[in-house]
Amino acid sequence: MLLSMDEFRAFEPKKTTYALFGWPLGHTMSPELHAQLFEASGQDADYIGVAVPPEDLPEAFELAKRKLGGINCTIPHKKAVIPLLDDIDTAARDLHSVNTVRFADGKATGFNTDILGFAESLNRDGVSLQGKKVLLCAGDTFRAAAADQLEIWAERAGCEIVRQYEGADPGAVLFDALQAAKARNVDVVLCDTAGRLHNKANLMAELAKLSKIIDRECPGCDRETLLVLDATTGQNGLIQARTFKETAGLTGIVLTKLDGTAKGGIVIAIARELGVPVKFAGVGEGIDDLEDFSAADFVEGIVGENA
Repeated sequence: MLLSMDEFRAFEPKKTTYALFGWPLGHTMSPELHAQLFEASGQDADYIGVAVPPEDLPEAFELAKRKLGGINCTIPHKKAVIPLLDDIDTAARDLHSVNTVRFADGKATGFNTDILGFAESLNRDGVSLQGKKVLLCAGDTFRAAAADQLEIWAERAGCEIVRQYEGADPGAVLFDALQAAKARNVDVVLCDTAGRLHNKANLMAELAKLSKIIDRECPGCDRETLLVLDATTGQNGLIQARTFKETAGLTGIVLTKLDGTAKGGIVIAIARELGVPVKFAGVGEGIDDLEDFSAADFVEGIVGENA
């Protein structure tokens, strides 16, 4: 059920109800999907969507405290809701972003769970991002508007970003990001770099330079170097992976576009010949569409369940 602000003022729940607050909300399947999940899990609860204009957030929040069990917040409410809270957890405070509010005992407590999906993926390697401060480094200074795009995703994910102008030296951007991370007590830095062909010596030398900057500025740090491969990539992907491993010490593969018809079979050769594992699978373009890679599901998708 999707409600306008006027409809929410008149709304009186018949049972425990949760809501998604956003503006503009538009069409979303979220209330329907949550209602189905509640039913499937045996919980007697409803989930609604409410289009809350920014100027009406304080009123909507007070109504929610009286009527609802909790809310989820989308942009632009993730930061605006913070002054309305009675309490806030460490991760939300550090990231200055709230996407979940729980109402209990007359109090409103804010949480940030944006990075928990990624945290689940990293847990198998003994890494947890829950309660950590994350900073993005916009190291792709070549592609037009790449930093602008990453800045939008940083806002959606509730994390900080370091960027420079288009055409800037990627090494300088990375250096600034690492210095900022030290100064701000950041726990995890995620550095995006420009796509590059393995046979372009100058671009590969630039990648090696980035690796050396990390070694120099953060000696002994825990480090992952991930190569993003399109699932449609053929035999050329093995050559790319080999060259990237020699240049930057490749530790894993992110296999994208698995939501289409491509199978991505080249990663089998990469894992066998180079010993580089596939760590994540991209199954869409949303912020939650990066999943922990499942070898069993991947093989089943290639050969079929009954093969």
